Amino acid sequence: MQSYYFTLSVEYDFCEQFYQPGVNSVVMTSDDGKRIQLPVRNLRPHVTRKGIQGRFRLIFDDNYKIKSFEKVTQD
Repeated sequence: MQSYYFTLSVEYDFCEQFYQPGVNSVVMTSDDGKRIQLPVRNLRPHVTRKGIQGRFRLIFDDNYKIKSFEKVTQD
């Protein structure tokens, strides 16, 4: 398994796009500089009135199937 870390600071107004038809994924840059495409369904549970704030970890298996996307620190 592999893991990548992200520090996210996304305003709520931008997060509204995650619920628009046709918006299925976002591209994020991990802390080590890798660009990773992630389905927006993994981000939606982390949207609050402030948007998405904090540090997150993405874990996926050797076939690049996402095992988890979780918040590891508070804002």
